[in-house]
Order: sequence, then structure tokens, then C-alpha cells
Amino acid sequence: MHQQSPRPAPSTASFLRSAEVAAILQVSPKTIARWAQQGLLPCQRTLGGHRRYPEPAIRELAASLVQEVRGS
Repeated sequence: MHQQSPRPAPSTASFLRSAEVAAILQVSPKTIARWAQQGLLPCQRTLGGHRRYPEPAIRELAASLVQEVRGS
């Protein structure tokens, strides 16, 4: 029997759930949902209607907020 090597997973963007984003930004998940509804956070909807947030954009936002606080 010939054993195949595992194929690398296709590169897909990493998405976060509301609770994960809330923990990163140190706000409540309801605040995250409200910001997404207002268009302040980028998000996509799953087939089930749940919001998912692009991890790179959220990490960039968190970093910029930290810099803003340190600069004050």
C-alpha cells in the first residue's frame, strides 16, 4: 500500500468569533456586535448568520489602539 504525504491545507484567511475579538479589544461581545452593525468593524457572515471577523484587521486595530493610548 502506498502512503501519501499529507497535503498542505489551502491558505485561508483566519477569522475570529465575536468573543475572541471582544477579548482582544477588551470590550463585551455585545459591543463588538454593535460596532459591526455600525460598520466600524469589518466582518463576514457565515451561512448560519454568525459574524466572523478577519484576524489580521482586528490585530491591526488592537495594535493601533495600544499605540494611540501610549501616545496620549
